[in-house]
Amino acid sequence: MDGFAGYMASGGIPAFLAWPAVLFEILAGAAIIAGFQTRLAALASAAFCVVTAVLYHFVLADQMQMTMFFKKIGLAGGYLLLANAGSGAFSVDARKG
Repeated sequence: MDGFAGYMASGGIPAFLAWPAVLFEILAGAAIIAGFQTRLAALASAAFCVVTAVLYHFVLADQMQMTMFFKKIGLAGGYLLLANAGSGAFSVDARKG
């Protein structure tokens, strides 16, 4: 975890935000996999991807960061598609009615 916090700090993001970022990604990912509040989790994940892409990865002089930027924007698009489609028949949301 120290390595990730250091990586964030090297890009100007406070290191103390490493734990909330990791926790969000784990919980949102688990919610999407389980199909629990899929639309909300997908929208939140899309927003997270756009914010991190713009604040951290948008460095025109660094090819690797621009690759990560476009990856995050692509992921955000996928999350938006999932938010539009919703969860499937075997999800927790479908079982709740």
